[in-house]
Amino acid sequence: MELFDFLLTTALTQRGLVRWSHHRGLKQELYLRKNSTKTRSPRPILLLNIGQLLTLSSVSGNPGPRRGVELGELEIIEDAAVLCVGGKIVSVGTTHEALSDPWIKKNRKRLMEIDCAGKVVLPGFVDSHTHPAFISPRLVDFEKRSAGATYEEIAEAGGGIRSSVENVRAATKSELAAKILAALQQMTTQGTTTVEAKSGYGLSVGSELKSLEAIQLAAAQWPGTVVPTLLGAHVVPSEFKNQSQKYVEVICEQMIPQVSKRKLARFVDVFCDRGAFSEEDCLRLFAAAKRNGFQVRAHVSQLARTALANLLAMNPVSLDHVDHVDEADISQLAQSSTIATLVPGANYFLGIKYPPARRLIDAGVAVALATDFNPGSSPTASMPFVLSLACTQMKMSPAETISAATINAACALRLEQTKGSIEPGKDADMAIFNVRDYREIPYWTAANHCALVIAGGAMIPSHAPPFGAYRIALL
Repeated sequence: MELFDFLLTTALTQRGLVRWSHHRGLKQELYLRKNSTKTRSPRPILLLNIGQLLTLSSVSGNPGPRRGVELGELEIIEDAAVLCVGGKIVSVGTTHEALSDPWIKKNRKRLMEIDCAGKVVLPGFVDSHTHPAFISPRLVDFEKRSAGATYEEIAEAGGGIRSSVENVRAATKSELAAKILAALQQMTTQGTTTVEAKSGYGLSVGSELKSLEAIQLAAAQWPGTVVPTLLGAHVVPSEFKNQSQKYVEVICEQMIPQVSKRKLARFVDVFCDRGAFSEEDCLRLFAAAKRNGFQVRAHVSQLARTALANLLAMNPVSLDHVDHVDEADISQLAQSSTIATLVPGANYFLGIKYPPARRLIDAGVAVALATDFNPGSSPTASMPFVLSLACTQMKMSPAETISAATINAACALRLEQTKGSIEPGKDADMAIFNVRDYREIPYWTAANHCALVIAGGAMIPSHAPPFGAYRIALL
């Protein structure tokens, strides 16, 4: 038996291995992805001497999204340790408990040890709203906006989303995949291990299929997890100007069925807002998506309010942006299972009002945070920067932003059973930050203190921070 298989088998059968776990109630589901093209660690990993381990385990045992007061509960273990085998978290506890464990003592020489030297470890960020399938930055739009033009004025003049379409249509699948992979790698350096990746800059059946295939190619070369989403309903392309219903029909009757047949996406998204698709369009698209086996999500109320009641009746997994909502919308969101995904990077870059995060949270809405990485309105891959904006501009607490960017974001992708917290049985996705207190992650604005990322049990070095003590020892 190979060493890796031996260790995995032992981890499954030795009770002593999980004796020090703080999460005894979770079933451990460890397995090898023998057919995966992903890079995996050649040896199981033991993280020791963690100053603060943000487990995000639920105090109440709630497996779903955190709401209200619970959003700020991180379940921190100090001087902590985590054991990972076969790409899964096996045990969580203190360093003393780990080093006292009989199985660890017997097999320690076979483990890859990481001395975290008092640093902070948290679940890898789950970026649940991104648009990486583009070729070029929109610098003309940026310059116009700097001179005072609004998002909608730029779009009406031929810029905006439509200006990205020509390059995507002209690009080969491999060229587009290379751009997507570069974006994913940039996200990793900031502590992100799971990414929702949308199409949406092809806006034709062929180019949307190509975009999703490029996302699939890039995902196979990245050690993290990618969740593909069809966003054919981003805006109406130029060739369907004044014929929006014909384009909606193309999406419903051709695009969605072909994406379903090829199994290229898990979700269908719609940009439901002024200048894009109407509420009626969105409901029609949602119905077509559900007929073809997709779950649905939407961009909504970014530029102008759309009443949420009818959309919520379709049980979308997530409604994103929600900058313009009233008390009725908030109440209905709070009573639903839908996640409200806030993307303050777009508000910052466009210079527009921020979503009412405090009202949403205090009303009991399940809130997530994401970068909205895209070439026009949020060209940032940094989840720590998004956390900083959420604290300073939306008055979320540092703890609330961590929960919103991990476990709640995982819920926004229906991945809460495997992502978003550090508990036995979940994927070994973690980020080590070169700070002593987790509140420093949003505090150091636009600075990257992520020292090391573990995605699916594979170690990925990040950028060393420019100042402060730094020590990661690989033994």
